[in-house]
Amino acid sequence: MSILVAKMFEADMSEFQFIFSKEACIKTCIYFGVMYIAVMFFNTVTVSRYKLINLLNAAKKNEKVKIKNSFLCIIIFLVASSILGYAYWKVTGDAHSLDTAEKILPPILMGIVSTVLIFWSISGFIIQIVQKMKKTYLTGTNMFVLRQINNKINTMVASMSVICLMLFMTISILSSSLALRNTMGRELLEMTPVDLNLYKTANLQETYKKYGIEKKTTKEQREDSKISIQDTLKNNKLDMSVLKDIVEIPIYTSNNLTWNDFLGSKLEEIKQKFPGLAYGTKEQIVKISDYNKIAKLYGIDEYELKDNEYIMLCDFTSMEEIRNEVLMEENNPLIIAGKQYKAKYNECKSGFIVMSTSHTNTGIILVPDNCPLTNDMKDMAFLAANYNVNTEEEKQEIEKLFTSGDSGFIQNLSDNGLEIDGLTKISIIEASVGLATIVTFIAIYLGIIFLIASSAILALKQLTDSSDNKQRYTILRSIGCDEKMINKALFRQIGIFFGVPLLLAIIHSIFGIQFAIKIMSGIASEKDLLPSAIATVIIIGVIYGAYFLATYFGSKNIIKEEE
Repeated sequence: MSILVAKMFEADMSEFQFIFSKEACIKTCIYFGVMYIAVMFFNTVTVSRYKLINLLNAAKKNEKVKIKNSFLCIIIFLVASSILGYAYWKVTGDAHSLDTAEKILPPILMGIVSTVLIFWSISGFIIQIVQKMKKTYLTGTNMFVLRQINNKINTMVASMSVICLMLFMTISILSSSLALRNTMGRELLEMTPVDLNLYKTANLQETYKKYGIEKKTTKEQREDSKISIQDTLKNNKLDMSVLKDIVEIPIYTSNNLTWNDFLGSKLEEIKQKFPGLAYGTKEQIVKISDYNKIAKLYGIDEYELKDNEYIMLCDFTSMEEIRNEVLMEENNPLIIAGKQYKAKYNECKSGFIVMSTSHTNTGIILVPDNCPLTNDMKDMAFLAANYNVNTEEEKQEIEKLFTSGDSGFIQNLSDNGLEIDGLTKISIIEASVGLATIVTFIAIYLGIIFLIASSAILALKQLTDSSDNKQRYTILRSIGCDEKMINKALFRQIGIFFGVPLLLAIIHSIFGIQFAIKIMSGIASEKDLLPSAIATVIIIGVIYGAYFLATYFGSKNIIKEEE
């Protein structure tokens, strides 16, 4: 599985080593030993309470079905369904309120309790409903199949509930993790269109103050903050021939234009929904021609503006939804540098400037070139470029100039106290692959473990039931049922045991996956759910289906008539 997940992300496997943990093996043996002793003890206690005559006739007796009041069962079923419906709504329609672990726990508990109650109640009235459907109940071996299921009704409730929840976790974990992997892989390509991003703060002292850094800027640092990044690189002995496709632009901010100002009349309403946002954050402002230079280099959409218009760029899903609410209100006029502008579109447009692992742009305002932005509004200078080489080996050499602390260029910047920061395509991809590989490995591992465990529990239960009920199938043959009818009855019985928990687990997963995507907003995308859901169906179909078929053929061999 380590190799599989690594290959999914094209990770470097040259340093891969398979490690066997002696400590984990010892602990596993101890835990299985404890379970074995516990089962042996409780079985001994259980068997000691029975008389010998009861043990000899045990195979002929059905479990005592304690649930007999069908009206009560229907009431409990409706109540459980209502609780489950509320839990579904809570994790989808009201998901934004579940911002802490304490708030997430109640819907989870409601889902667990309602699942148990649904199986408990269905087992009490379903047989009576089918019995009233005479045509169905008396057809073929349906009566026998239904009685076989009802025979183990009490233990079925417990096992079905547990297996349903395990399958739900399997479907949700696999679908969400594969969607995460697909989104990260796709967005990684989209969000790293060039080899290098560099940015330099225009006002160092304000930056230090913002982050609470006790540091004074020198005269040289203040002078350097006024010149372009390219000139700074040249002045610090970087050979500029290593770069190509260089584009440098200024990015502006204003004390009079923050998220508070943009949200306007919607501010209080949005604050109630999302109290944790930093509403005092300054909006980033970029002239349209400057942005189009970056967009052309990145290969993304370019835009046009009239003199009285602006465009809001935002691709971070949750923030985009908030901004779209505001933009729907009469184009949301803004005062920028003393002049009023109206939104060209009543929704955010896709776009970004700084590279990232995913769509994380919370907002950039594009303004016309004649917008009276002043030098004191410049927040930073931004540079995008490609390495002037063709091979990956040559790129790695240039990469060291910008990422290695041992490089002469980096050392020179450090010695001069210059504040230039940045990102490289190679470093972003390496960091992203490492994180994605860990998350996906854990998710796939847990998902497959839950799937195998639930399948194995069902298989073992059905195989033991077939062994216990072998005599019943012999009776079927005695009253005239041929092997085809008997095998069909067995197939239906096992199919119901395997199908019912899977069906409810799929319903749970429809809402569970939506919630997972919402809390992973900006990391995983809903449009990647379909391929991941298809992959999940294939994985479950192969493993769960294999256990089902193995159980059916195994049970078939157990109950077959001896020659």
